[in-house]
Amino acid sequence: MSDDLTGARWFKSSYSSAGSECVEIAFIPSGVGVRDTKNPTGPALVFTPGEWDAFSAGVKDGEFDRPTG
Repeated sequence: MSDDLTGARWFKSSYSSAGSECVEIAFIPSGVGVRDTKNPTGPALVFTPGEWDAFSAGVKDGEFDRPTG
């Protein structure tokens, strides 16, 4: 099954700098779409609400922080 992202309202975090290494997300009926800002017409990933919640919780908990040293 393919999610139709036509008309999706994409946005990026207000914490994003003016750099080009950003992703945008869109809340869609089936969950959350994620795409690369450098390639807005390229492929997008789509996550279910549960997958997005688990990812967001991991980010908040520092699960994806880069190791230091």
